Amino acid sequence: MRHTPADLVFTGGPVLTLDAARSRATTVAVTGDRVTAVGHDEVRDLIGPQTEVVDLEGKLLLPGFQDAHIHPVAAGLELAHCDLTAARTAAGTVAAVRAYAEARPEEEWITGGGWSMEAFDAGAPTKDLLDAVVPDRPVYLPNRDHHGAWVNSRALELAGVDRTTPDPADGRIERAADGSGEPTGLLQEGAMELVARLVPPSTPADRLAALLRAQRLLHSYGVTAWQDAIVGSFGAMDDPADAYLTAARDGSLTARVAGALWWDRERGAEQIPELLARRAELSHGRFRAGSVKIMVDGVAETGTAALLAPYLDGCGCPTANRGTSFIDPADLRRYVTELDALGFQAHFHALGDRAVREALDAVEAARTANGWRDTRPHLAHLQVVHPDDIARFRQLGATANIQPLWAAHEPQMDELTIPFLGPERAGHQYPFAALLRSGATLAAGSDWPVSSPEPLHGIHTAVNRVEPGGTGPVFLPGQRIGLTDALTAYTAGSAHVNHLDDTGSVRAGFLADLVVLDRDPYAAPPGEIAATRVARTYVGGRQVYDAGL
Repeated sequence: MRHTPADLVFTGGPVLTLDAARSRATTVAVTGDRVTAVGHDEVRDLIGPQTEVVDLEGKLLLPGFQDAHIHPVAAGLELAHCDLTAARTAAGTVAAVRAYAEARPEEEWITGGGWSMEAFDAGAPTKDLLDAVVPDRPVYLPNRDHHGAWVNSRALELAGVDRTTPDPADGRIERAADGSGEPTGLLQEGAMELVARLVPPSTPADRLAALLRAQRLLHSYGVTAWQDAIVGSFGAMDDPADAYLTAARDGSLTARVAGALWWDRERGAEQIPELLARRAELSHGRFRAGSVKIMVDGVAETGTAALLAPYLDGCGCPTANRGTSFIDPADLRRYVTELDALGFQAHFHALGDRAVREALDAVEAARTANGWRDTRPHLAHLQVVHPDDIARFRQLGATANIQPLWAAHEPQMDELTIPFLGPERAGHQYPFAALLRSGATLAAGSDWPVSSPEPLHGIHTAVNRVEPGGTGPVFLPGQRIGLTDALTAYTAGSAHVNHLDDTGSVRAGFLADLVVLDRDPYAAPPGEIAATRVARTYVGGRQVYDAGL
């Protein structure tokens, strides 16, 4: 029997298929944009005179990584402005702002961001530090998690924010400890918008360049698909929709992208017709916008993650603060039920245990009202999950969307989080293994620019519960997961969330979205996973990255 030769054949394995029916292979054939055969020496029969043959030389071939929660356009814009992600101290952060401002005297505003809270006392930098290096122009710099912004006096002046300005309902203006009410220069959550609304927006050309800049980096990390967690305007994050649509139409979007349309938490169900219109308008080629991003709460470090019991103070005593639910729970159930009935996927931001419960309650309400529809709701972040809610993920078919890099001891965790949660609740953080044992589906993402978009670093942390290069104690060792489980979360798990059902494993008939690693991480100790590098990345059988390894 004669076989039509393949266009591309990978051989000299190993191949990790992440297909339960055949976990390992040594040879894979690709014709057009799809895998046509997976196996061993018999697949070599598909090699013809025009077939490109890639000798893996012992390197590992596996499905392309997918990021289930990321903000690439915002990250790409940040990289082009005052990027503070590399600074680790207060002095280093301020010096980076000074250097950027001095090099760009023509810029009306100094923007960018990515500073780390642990670089500053109590995680709270002040306007005085910025005033000393940029006294004459407004400065607006979101922190690494983008739930707070550091501004200078000029920015506050332009925004009309002073000691008499009330806190918005969904945010907080940090104020001087002397009781004067004077703003310190740190704006939390919804208070960011007081200044963000004045920041000059990026241009369509800026956003397209940012997307392509981010895409190149993500392909270099083996990422072939992702879910953009905010398609819309939020704070100083400009709407990336036009960039995606342009790139999808002109062919420069080489990744496959699911877009999560932003749910404006200041509005209600009246915005649903607009979301329906946007879904129809924006779905083109490799970009689809069938999800809705709902931010249920804030973050633990600022006391805005929604908790079932109060935060502790610095002395370990309960406070009156249980965090913030940005949407009334009854309204949330109603909104999610209506969105689910219209075929939207609900993509929740839920960090605190109360927020997780409120999101799961909303999924349950939708299941009860609409039956089980293939909408694939998922909850992202899951910093604190009450043990009573672990099994509900499986029971409700809600995917646990994890950001593994956060599950490690580091200053933000040890100094700004654990003391204010208390030991028992701190033990409920990032329960990856418990979720797996309960039968939940895990997807994985980075939340870049909040943290690194490199999947292999996230996989390393999920397996070890120690940061890459870290030497400190293991963070909640009982919640470590195996290498195959972590890889599956970044491939098949995220493919499920992204509704990319013909990706996520190396299987005949599936799209040839593939990554070649420079080694087989199974052949080395778990502590060396982060040393693994991406050698090549393919989307639809087309090479989009080559490290030359």
